[in-house]
Amino acid sequence: MTHTVTVDGILFDNDGVLVNSIPVAMRIWREWAQKRSLGVDPTINFPHGTPARDYIATLVPQDEVDSAYQALDETEIAHAHEVDAIPGAVELTTSLPADRWVVVTSAGRDLATARVRAAGHEPQQMVSVDDVTHGKPHPEPYLRGAQVLGLDPSRVAVFEDAPTGVQAARAAGVALVVGVGDQLDPSTVDVLVQDLTQVRRVPSDEGIVLEFTPDDPVEK
Repeated sequence: MTHTVTVDGILFDNDGVLVNSIPVAMRIWREWAQKRSLGVDPTINFPHGTPARDYIATLVPQDEVDSAYQALDETEIAHAHEVDAIPGAVELTTSLPADRWVVVTSAGRDLATARVRAAGHEPQQMVSVDDVTHGKPHPEPYLRGAQVLGLDPSRVAVFEDAPTGVQAARAAGVALVVGVGDQLDPSTVDVLVQDLTQVRRVPSDEGIVLEFTPDDPVEK
């Protein structure tokens, strides 16, 4: 089933939506935990979509959080070249006007920039965890993204793959929440696609028209 939606701007989460970075990140986190002899696999309960620093604070003493975060961030940046694009992502972002989409990520700006460029994207605008006081699931990141576009949140679509990101998008009051991948409850999103090959921009003089061909459309 194919259907279309018209919006004025798009806010993309990065990891898992535009960039296939999760396997690389999880390997790095496991290696980090082993080196520190934490005795746990940090990837088992990894809160995907939330700021890494918040999760690190549950794993190491408070006075070691900053140094642990820096070490992990530097390692992930060094391995950013190992990521690739989610299928269909580059085709979608390059079809959009550069000033009509923003990357909104829970990663730090340096890491997010390294990953998104390694995957072949060239965003002109980004909201990272460095740019907000409250990360996802708080609505601030997506509210800031809409602000960057100069749009009311009710005029933008959000593409997300994590429950915390969906929660943030809903709280921000966006027009459309598009779920990507297989980690979301279909009832929490407006459209659910496996990857971005199931989304394309339809040429139009009236806003950004998105055409979806999901396997199992979510009825609202």
